[in-house]
Amino acid sequence: MQVIIPLAGAGVRMRPHTHTKPKPLIEFAGKPGLSHVLDDVKDIKGVKISEVIFITGYMGDKIEEFVKKNYDFKSRFVQQKTLDGSAGAVLLTEKFIHEDVLIIFPDAVFDIDYSIISKLKKDEGGVIWGKEVEDYQRFGVLVTGKDGYLTKMVEKPSEPISKLANIGVYYIKDYKLMFEGIKYLFANKKNIKGEYYLPDAFAYMIEHGAKILCPPVKGWYDFGKPETLLESNKELLKKPGRHREVKAENSKIIPPVHIYDDVKIIDSAIGPFVTVGKGSEIIKSTVKDSVIGKCTKITNADIKDSIIGDECQVSGAFEHLNIGDHSVVHGSEQKKKG
Repeated sequence: MQVIIPLAGAGVRMRPHTHTKPKPLIEFAGKPGLSHVLDDVKDIKGVKISEVIFITGYMGDKIEEFVKKNYDFKSRFVQQKTLDGSAGAVLLTEKFIHEDVLIIFPDAVFDIDYSIISKLKKDEGGVIWGKEVEDYQRFGVLVTGKDGYLTKMVEKPSEPISKLANIGVYYIKDYKLMFEGIKYLFANKKNIKGEYYLPDAFAYMIEHGAKILCPPVKGWYDFGKPETLLESNKELLKKPGRHREVKAENSKIIPPVHIYDDVKIIDSAIGPFVTVGKGSEIIKSTVKDSVIGKCTKITNADIKDSIIGDECQVSGAFEHLNIGDHSVVHGSEQKKKG
């Protein structure tokens, strides 16, 4: 099986952090978002991954450097120069694809049972995973028939025809039919403001007899914007084996947290739900429900619900901060209570 990971977008909703790094490399719950995704792929049982194809764009060189440094699987990097949608991104890989494909859009971390891939029947063309949600009107949803196969995908339905949200993870066994569908979209200019979308290619597959299963996932942890990244950091830190702390001088660590070994903590209270990157220092401060980057120094501060980038300096009474790498922020030395 080959894996396609499209990540050419600029991640504008995660600014200012994406001014200095691509969104998939922002760390939370102990590692970058892309590592959460790749580590899960690496551990898929019963399936041999022959190649991972990354579709890059914005800061693609940093993605390539990160992957080559941290992973040893065969990888390929394809640049998407024209941002013409998810179908346009996947079409760039057609000449490299020669077997079934797993397509993952890494805007989130997923708790997926991939074992279904090895159990598909011969006449089943793929799997599109979804997540049951109550606020279905915010998402594209998967509609299935009585046999459990996908019948259509509807964007932000006004009526509750389905609460199974499309999360952006697709296993396609009949990859030739998928590419046929994508090329049909381009040939007939079926786009929205110049962007071509994979769900329309899947609709083409269904019209041509494809049987696609739609099982629900256990977890879907989005990190596409600051508030969802913080919530995902919280939920992932709750999972077994995620808590990691260090010895701290005259300080209190409230689980769960993920703190790198070389972090210095003095006269402070850290947690719950805090990630602290390598080489950081926290002195005479309280930090909770936050993500702190690498080599950042926090002194005399009260911080919560915050994302602080790498190599920052923060002091003073702030409750909510969202600052990018290399920022220096000084506030009142009078710490807030509560």
